[in-house]
This record gives sequence, C-alpha cells and structure tokens, in this order.
Amino acid sequence: MGEAKAGHMSASSSSSNGISNEAVVEGRVRSYWRWSKRDFFPEQSFQSWSSYRSALTQTYPRLKDRVMHRTQESFELMVLPQQSENPLKRCLTWWDLIWLGFGCVVGTGIFVLTGEEARNNAGPAIVLSYAIAGLSALLSVFCYTEFAVEIPVAGGSFSYLRVELGDFVAFITAGNIIIESLVGAAGLARSWTSYFSTLINLHPDALRFHVPAFKEGYNLLDPLAVVVLVTCSTIAMLGTWKTSLLNWITSVVSAFVIIFIIFASFINKNPSNLVPFFPFGAKGVFRASSVVYWAYTGFDLIATMAEETKNPARDIPIGLVGSMSIITVIYCIMALGLSMMQKYSEMDVNAAYSVAFVSVGMNWAKYIVAICALKGMTTGLLVGALGQGRYTTQIARSHMIPPFFGLVHPKRGTPIYATLLITLSASCIAFFTSLDVLASVSSISTLFIFMLVAVALLVRRYYVADVTPRTTFYKFIAFLLVIFASSIAMSVYWHVSQGGWIGFAFTVPFWLLGTLGLAVFVPQQRKAKVWGVPLVPWLPSLSIAMNLFLIGSLGYDAFVRFAICSLVMLLYYVFFGLHATFDVAHNQHGVEVSTPDKNVNMSVAGN
Repeated sequence: MGEAKAGHMSASSSSSNGISNEAVVEGRVRSYWRWSKRDFFPEQSFQSWSSYRSALTQTYPRLKDRVMHRTQESFELMVLPQQSENPLKRCLTWWDLIWLGFGCVVGTGIFVLTGEEARNNAGPAIVLSYAIAGLSALLSVFCYTEFAVEIPVAGGSFSYLRVELGDFVAFITAGNIIIESLVGAAGLARSWTSYFSTLINLHPDALRFHVPAFKEGYNLLDPLAVVVLVTCSTIAMLGTWKTSLLNWITSVVSAFVIIFIIFASFINKNPSNLVPFFPFGAKGVFRASSVVYWAYTGFDLIATMAEETKNPARDIPIGLVGSMSIITVIYCIMALGLSMMQKYSEMDVNAAYSVAFVSVGMNWAKYIVAICALKGMTTGLLVGALGQGRYTTQIARSHMIPPFFGLVHPKRGTPIYATLLITLSASCIAFFTSLDVLASVSSISTLFIFMLVAVALLVRRYYVADVTPRTTFYKFIAFLLVIFASSIAMSVYWHVSQGGWIGFAFTVPFWLLGTLGLAVFVPQQRKAKVWGVPLVPWLPSLSIAMNLFLIGSLGYDAFVRFAICSLVMLLYYVFFGLHATFDVAHNQHGVEVSTPDKNVNMSVAGN
C-alpha cells in the first residue's frame, strides 16, 4: 500500500512538472527519441502471441462494444492529450487562423479549374458555380466551428465523430483522413514540380527521371517533389508559430498578387463576353460547382489547430468562418473578372488567367500568375503538414495506430513523429506515382467526412445518452432517414435525368418535410455553449444534402477506390485497431490518469 501511494505521488509530481506519467520510467525521464516495442504496441492484447490469439477469439464481442461506444468529451480533452507526454503549444490567434485558412485553401484550384469548367460546363456562369460550392463549404465550416469551439483538440473531425457517432465510425474517418493526407500531399508536390518546370520554360516532366523498366504511371521519378515535401514538413516540425508567421508573410504577398489580378482583369473587361451567361444551362453550372468545390478544400485542417489556439471560443469562429467567407468572395470576383476579360469558348483549360492576360497584351502578367499559383501550392503543403500531423497525433493518442506517433516534442511543442509518418509515406508516393494515377484516387472521402460531421452535429443537438426519451430518439432517427433518402434521391435523379423536373417534385418536398419534422416534432436536447450553428436543423440538413449531391457527381473510379480502401481499413481494424482501442477503453493497462470528472485508467505497459 505504501509503495502504491509512493507511486501515485511520483506520478502526480511528474505531471505537475509538465512531464506525463508515460515519460517517467523507474524515476528517470524517458528520451523523446525512442522506438521500443512498448511505444508501438503497449496494449495487453499484443504482449505475446498467446494474448493476441486470445484477443482474436473475442473479436465479435469487442467489435460490438466498439460500435456502440461513444467517447466522453472529457476523455478527448483531458486524457488523450496526456498520451503525447508534452502539450502542443497554444500560440495561435484568430489572425493566424485566418491566414492559415487563406494559405491552405487558396492554391492552384482557382487558377486551374476556372478556365476548364467555364469552357466545358458553365460558361460565364462559372461565378455562380463558385458561389454554390462556397455555400456548401461554408455550411461544413459552420459545423466544424461549433465542434472546434466545444472540443478544441488536435483531432478535428476524428474527435468530433468519436464523441457523437462512436469509435467505429471515427476509425473509418481516421483511415480516410490518413489516405487523403498521403495522396493530397503527394499530388500537390508533383504539381509543384510541373508548375515550376513550366515557370522556367521547360516541359512539365523535364525535372523528372524516366525509368523505362518501371510500369507506366510509376516510371517518372520526381526527386524535386520529395525535396519540397520534406522542406515544408521540416518547417512545420520546427514550430507552429514559426510556420504560421512564414505562411502569413507569403500569403500577404499572394493577397497583393490576387488584388492585382482582379484589378487588371476588370480594367481589361469586355461585358459582351458575359453573353450568353448560361450557355450550358443550369445543369452545367451545378456540374462545374461539384468540380470547383475542390478549390475550397483544406479548411478542415484549420480545425485541427484548435488545441494550439489561445482562445478557441473567440479565435476559431473568426478564423474559420471569416477566412472561408473572404475566400468565397475572392473566388467569385476572380471568376467574374476572367469571364469578362476573355470569351469562355476561348479560355485555356490549363492556364486560363495567364493566357487571358496574354490575349489582352499583358504578356508579363503570366509570370505573376505562375508565381502566385506556385506560392499557393507551397503554403498548401506547409499548412497541410501542420494539419495532417495534428490529425495523426490524435488518432495515435486513441491507439487506433501505434501511440508512438502521438508523442509531442518537449521543446518544439510539435508532433514530429506524426508529421514524419505522413511526410515519408507521401514522399514515397510522390517520388514514383504520376499525377494521372493520383488524380484517379478521387477525394470522395473528403465529402463523406464533411457529411458525417453535419450528421454528428444533428446528433449532438438532438440526442444525449441516458437523457433523451426513447420515443424522441426514434422520431429523430426517422426524420434523419427521410433527409438521407431524399438527399440521395435528389442526387441520383439529377445525374440520370435528361433535364426533367418531375423527380424533384417528389424528392425536394420529402427533404423539406424531413427537416421540418426535425425542427417541429423533435426538441433539441443540447444548446451550443459558446458559438453554435445558426438555423439548426436547416443548415446541417442542407449540408448533408449538398455533400451527398456532390458525392453523386463523382465518377465510378471514386466509388471503387472508396470501397477498396474501406475494405483494407476494416481488415486493419479487425486485426489491430479494434483490440488496441478495446484495451484502452477497458483499462487493460496500469497507470491512472486523473480528470476533473473521474479517474480514468490509461497507460503504456512497462511503465
């Protein structure tokens, strides 16, 4: 008993000194730079082959337990961060978040997608396509913001879904987040090489090495992409505030370039280029909006910075909503300026702005546009390294992947191991894999996650475990299913119909009835504490409908990829992630961590 008391006092003392229980072994501080077996597989199920075989025999009951389990907010906020041994540094303000959002979102999308979609799908109405896509993105931003204010941890959507939809759904989200991080970073790095080559008047593949012995699509080796990835990630690992400062400086320069592009395009405007405004009809506008939506992606990475924000309740709403509102306005003005400067049928699908400036005699302006686009890719990689590292950190803290990757460096205050995991993996992909192959791996999971976050927000507002009456819960589920079914039906009808409207006469009213029923017949069980999504359930319901609509616009390859990746993730979960998280949830370790609500046992075996 005396030894137990002494051990508890030692743990409390180490915790008060800023060193987690996990960092102390037999009275000495463990080095951050370590990689023992217990750092990767500390759970009881993996201590021996016999314990692992025993865990496998309990797969079904454990899976049932994980599907039904929902994590407590206090666990995400107070317990999991201690698994990192050292805290992430709170050093960001709303000003930093606005510019991080700007640096992460405003990349090559606006420069590459605008001309292609205006010429092939929307015409001058491309401005409406950007407005529609911006509205959809803003609806998701609202949902993310409420969660980030009330659950300000590094996990972003992963943590929100663990709390509201359960451990199993969060794991599917985690797998998709990691895959999108790897593919997105690799694709952006390959694009950087291509754009840099054209900037110095070389062929896009001039800086790559061709290896005939390798398979087509994997035979153009790209060392420059690896250098860019490693450089951006190294800056991110050195410190969050330093990265934010660098992003702010470069984004200010980019903002001035964008202002120049807007003014120059309006000075050289020809309003007759806006006629006809709808050459491809309304269907073309929505088809283009599903594509240009990708120019808005990346804002979810800003939500992962909540744990490093000084005042989350104030800074996150201003930073997230403010940056996305500004970006939407900028995109619409830039699209309108391009449409007035050059006829949509004459736009270049690869370099619309550069070619448009050449057509009005401003040949030198194409270099400014190229530099701005290159800068956008660089800050996209920089901020992406920050956000992806935070996602991975929280996933590792939960033991869904080895907790080794959740450790935070004591001096830098950054998750070096998590960032290295994403960087080195993405570098291998970027080194071998061509953009054509990466492009076929569509981002269906991004929209899928955005849709799930909107669902999680409705669950948060309308359902509280052990409080919500059973009849109220059943009504909530019924109306939610109506919203889902009508949203999917709208998407399917839009993409298979030949322009008729009769299907919408049934699907739209059903969506309205489902949302209205939720608003009138199901009382909200919880109100937002600080900042909440307005017009609940209407805005989250609209977010669900719009994200499902955009998912439906994706090609066959996207759904095949999603199915294959989901199958691989399920296999990993059944053999590893399930048993690790079960052990953690059921305290099959030894160290006790105290939280304000109750004592929760979590540890790493061997401590």
